Amino acid sequence: SPLALYLGVRAHKMNLLTLFKMPKPMKITGRSSSITNAFINAIIPVVQPTEENIREALEILGMTQETFQCSYCGDTATEWDHLRPLVKDKKPTGYISEIHNLVPACGKCNQSKGNKEWKTWMQSKAALSPAARGIKDIPERIQRLEAYENWCKPTCMDFASIAGEDIWQQHWQNWERVQEIMRESQNLAEKINGKVANAYSAL
Repeated sequence: SPLALYLGVRAHKMNLLTLFKMPKPMKITGRSSSITNAFINAIIPVVQPTEENIREALEILGMTQETFQCSYCGDTATEWDHLRPLVKDKKPTGYISEIHNLVPACGKCNQSKGNKEWKTWMQSKAALSPAARGIKDIPERIQRLEAYENWCKPTCMDFASIAGEDIWQQHWQNWERVQEIMRESQNLAEKINGKVANAYSAL
């Protein structure tokens, strides 16, 4: 029947549309958090561990070079995650990048945890958290991570007082200037986008 034919054609078109993924519109201001993280991470020292440091860290976490894994879930470790976040509420927490504040992690856990408190996050139903993914040995992993926390207190510093008020304020004024330029650039980009879209429609 004509109706069945129409519905069949429409369903076919809908199936084709589900295959085609349009790129998401780019927003300059959508990179604001990345810029903030860059301004913070650029001022944080990175302390290279010794081989003995790494061996001791893995031992406390119940790992060896052969059993290297994510501390949170047990999947293959691809990076080292800051147990205590370097950034909180768009400001530095005072912690630095050193092995006493870094644990092996997988990409899923690192992405899911973000700057949340690690123990609360592990037991939460946050997307991709160990609890949400049904990891069975969470209590044992928490126990090892607690031992890791007690291994050596991580360095926490008052960056503002160390830098001095003038240079500290100047750094954040630069950050605000970049943010303002991004907002202005986004407004300008939207005007250009509108003009280009109108020109396309007129073709």
